[in-house]
Amino acid sequence: MSPLRRVWRWADDRLGISDVIWPVLTHLAPRDARWYYVFGTATLTTFMLQVITGIALALSYIPSTAEAYDTLQFITHQAPFGHMAQTFLMGSYKYPREMNWITGVLLFAVTVAMAFTGQLLRWDQTAVWSILVSAEIAARIPIVGPSLARFLLAGDTWGGQTLSRFFSFHVFWIPALIFAFVGAHVWLVLRHGISEPPKAGQPVDPRTYRAWYHATIRREGVPFFPDAAWRDAVFGAGLVIVVAALAVLVGAPELGQQPDPSLLASSPRPDWYLLWTFSLFALLPPSWENTFIIVGPAFAAIVLFLIPLWNRGERSPARRPWAVASVIAICLTVGTLWIAGITSPWSPDFAARPLPPTVVGTAGGPVELGARLFYDKGCEYCHAIAGYGGLRGPDLTTVGDRLTPAEMTWRILNGGANMPAFAGNLTPDQVDALIAFLKSRTAR
Repeated sequence: MSPLRRVWRWADDRLGISDVIWPVLTHLAPRDARWYYVFGTATLTTFMLQVITGIALALSYIPSTAEAYDTLQFITHQAPFGHMAQTFLMGSYKYPREMNWITGVLLFAVTVAMAFTGQLLRWDQTAVWSILVSAEIAARIPIVGPSLARFLLAGDTWGGQTLSRFFSFHVFWIPALIFAFVGAHVWLVLRHGISEPPKAGQPVDPRTYRAWYHATIRREGVPFFPDAAWRDAVFGAGLVIVVAALAVLVGAPELGQQPDPSLLASSPRPDWYLLWTFSLFALLPPSWENTFIIVGPAFAAIVLFLIPLWNRGERSPARRPWAVASVIAICLTVGTLWIAGITSPWSPDFAARPLPPTVVGTAGGPVELGARLFYDKGCEYCHAIAGYGGLRGPDLTTVGDRLTPAEMTWRILNGGANMPAFAGNLTPDQVDALIAFLKSRTAR
């Protein structure tokens, strides 16, 4: 017997490793569980990847308001390498796997919390404004709102204590919850078995399902390792390769400006996974905001937790048209709001650049002066001309065809519904130059 085998036998005898791992590797899986069953293991793989890379990042990150931004700059630019829908559609939440679904919902919630707390650790302008907006939203919850907002900020306003609190959440508390829920989820999968692929005309009956499943799995099942595990291994390895390739070829997202509470010319928005909520609240009438902020998440949570109550009947998507339609409707809604969040036409474009000479059409005179004023006075942040500028206000590319000089002057001096009045901010000569520029904007 080789020395390595003797060491393994000694360790296995003392620790009982085989007694834990071997039942996991050899538990029976449905014979026809194919590639669409790899996403659970893929999710676990990405979580472990997050743990490993998170530990590496923590070695360089300094949770201090004075150092956090600079350490993120180092990690981004210098340090190297700086399921739920499928489960619902396939009815895998039905008897006896209701708690599998519940733990999955809880995992989804803490994963979003993990991502959100990680966003603040960037400690740039967008991150700080995001936590301020979140605290303001939390403060609207009846009774406990103000206390919850102060808990998030670790005080009455943001500062070093806020960063330290979110660092603690992100590195210690939320990962502990994730480990607990992942462990419970995996144990429930082993306890109840991997759900068989759904077949039309084969409904779930809690009175007979367990006996039928165990008889079927003993007769037709295959050991998870190696018969089914190789697909998980191949997909997981491919996933790691893709993530590594993206890290090398695309890299980390660029940091915004350092946090500056005096900088009002800022249009912060959340990261991509919450961008659709940003659009939803921006497009809602103001009178509806509190209702959606308080009732919306509570209603969604109740629906998700109540779904397992429908634990009998058909599992096949072909026999559950309302389930398919609801998933499609949710995807279309979130996708549409997400696309709107990218352009965010309701927000000024503070990154707009001055109009180029090819658009202005002249290099001097009142028209050129008016074009510079159009940018310097912030008009271009809200109004687009020839594709340059914001989308919050009307497009002024051909405004000279629509409004007379008198109408333009009245609107500039008196403002409008979402437009400030410039009567006290412009001299008569500047008004004349702006009008000359806007008169030149015609389709001819």
